Amino acid sequence: MYVFDIAAGSKQELYRELASALDALTADEPDAIANMANAAALLWEYLPDLNWSGFYRNVADELVLGPFQGKAACIRIPFGKGVCGAAASTLETQRVEDVHAFPGHIACDAASRSELVVPIVHDGRLLGVLDLDSPSPARFDAEDAAGCEMLMQRLAPRIAGA
Repeated sequence: MYVFDIAAGSKQELYRELASALDALTADEPDAIANMANAAALLWEYLPDLNWSGFYRNVADELVLGPFQGKAACIRIPFGKGVCGAAASTLETQRVEDVHAFPGHIACDAASRSELVVPIVHDGRLLGVLDLDSPSPARFDAEDAAGCEMLMQRLAPRIAGA
């Protein structure tokens, strides 16, 4: 059983605390799915104003739904389609203030208004993406993007075996 006391005063402090918690949850666990599941749950619990937190895995150059918290989601996303597909094809974090203004947005949950998608790369190989959705417009800022990128850099070697 893990108990975390994450009561950060700033976003930088919040992401440092989340990194420590993520390390505690995943450092000695070799199973990629278990590590993604705990990471999704950790972000769901401690990042405010989310309506979805989870992963899409790169399976034969297609994004396939992985562990998540939230409503049922789209199962397969082609590279280049929607926000997740854009992150997968460009290997660049996508921070979208208004998903309705994003060309080709895939609406798995009509309540989502903003989205942050971070590609997870290890040894030059795309493993998948972290996908965070919020019902609030412009929920994610540059600090959220940097914090999630740092978390995914830590997580990448712990899911590389999947």
